[in-house]
Amino acid sequence: MVKRIRAGAGRKAAFLDRDGVINLDRAYVHKWKEFEFVPGAVAAMKRLSDAGYALVIVTNQSGIARGMYTEEDYQLLTRQMCEALASAGVKVAGVYHCPHHPRGNVPGLAMECDCRKPAPGMVLRAARELGLSLADSLLVGDKPSDVLAARAAGVGRVYAVHSDNAESVGAEDGADAVYSDLLACVKAVIPQS
Repeated sequence: MVKRIRAGAGRKAAFLDRDGVINLDRAYVHKWKEFEFVPGAVAAMKRLSDAGYALVIVTNQSGIARGMYTEEDYQLLTRQMCEALASAGVKVAGVYHCPHHPRGNVPGLAMECDCRKPAPGMVLRAARELGLSLADSLLVGDKPSDVLAARAAGVGRVYAVHSDNAESVGAEDGADAVYSDLLACVKAVIPQS
């Protein structure tokens, strides 16, 4: 199955990290009142969608394993985010999250897993479930773990953006290019015709 996904069967996707790429990374954002889109991110997502990319969000959410917020809190925020995007004409094909962390304190979630980036599990699962071609897809992230997950999954193009998260330093290593934010990335990658 992985060979078929990597070989190019399916549609192209834009895999997007959430915190720092779509919304400002204010550490463990889990309430709508804390959620603020990065300026230009919604327009960038619309442009990707209009260019034929399925939009797939892949996000580590270790705050769940750490007991900082619940799975239900995360799901509510995700629904609110998707509703706000839909009202702006942006359809999200899928949102995948990893609730695990090896140093978490919630039983059943404090573990090593294959979905927490830099592992490629979320990307591979999305490709399988949504019928995506990884070779024809791109990923935009702001941390080294995003770049490593994309490379391990076989995503065709990998871009890094700067964010206000201290961990974003080093994300340029292994990326095809680095941009100031998602909109700058999308404008460079998908020129207006």
